[in-house]
Parts: sequence; C-alpha cells; structure tokens
Amino acid sequence: MLDERDRKILSLLQADADRPVNEIADAVALSASACSRRIARLREEGYILRSTLELDRGKMGLPTTVFVIVRTGSHAADWLEKFHAAVATIPEIVEVHRLTGNFDYIIKIVLPNVEHYDVVYKQLVGRIELFDMSAYISMETVKAARGLPTHYA
Repeated sequence: MLDERDRKILSLLQADADRPVNEIADAVALSASACSRRIARLREEGYILRSTLELDRGKMGLPTTVFVIVRTGSHAADWLEKFHAAVATIPEIVEVHRLTGNFDYIIKIVLPNVEHYDVVYKQLVGRIELFDMSAYISMETVKAARGLPTHYA
C-alpha cells in the first residue's frame, strides 16, 4: 500500500527520472538513504516498471502524428497473432489499442511527414489482411500526459 510520500516520490520520478535522490528526499522530507530505500521498494513491488528517456520528436524528424482506426474481418487466434507481429515490426507504430464498439483497433503512428504514411500503410497491409482502415492526421496535441495519476494506488 502506498502512502503520501510514496505517491509524491512516484510523481517526482515520473516528471524527471534523472532527478537526484537527495532532491526527491528533500521534497518528501526524508533522508537520502530512506528515500533511496523507498524507491528500491517501489521498484521491487512493481510500481516502477522501468525508467525511459523521452526524445524530442521534432529534433528526431518525426513531427507528424497519424491515428489509424482499423476494422478487422477476423478475430481468429492466428489472425490476432499475425496482427500483433505485424504492428510490432513497424517502428513508426508507437501505440496500438484494442477497442470496444464499432472499431477494433486504434493505431498511433509517428512520421516525418504525412506522405510517409503511405510507406507504413503498405508495410502493414502487406503483412496482414484488414477489412477497413481510416487514417486521421493530428493537427494539434492538446494534452499528452507524461505520467499516471498516483492517487488511486
């Protein structure tokens, strides 16, 4: 069970995983060693899965976001395995979510430009048969949360 200090530590680490332990310790009124032990416990208990680095998409040449809505013609286990394998091999596909409702999946793709969508489209349809695909170009990112709310745990 998390207490308020644990939640604050997790919030601080989500904002900046490179933040020095002594700064985190000061923010939660702990010694650096006690804070370090808490962080180690949070990792051991699985609250912290990994630490990653966020790159600047513009500097990496990937300023464009396209969302693709997919409807499938099959829900068989072998088709699902092929679909999972297909999306896993295309690096521009950064997220895939299975949906309820009228559509089966939404795919988030990052690209150097809109024209490059055709390259990704051809890779995907060359690997898996899809019933319908509709692409939507993101005009603006209104909110892109960098962390999870910590008050539910």
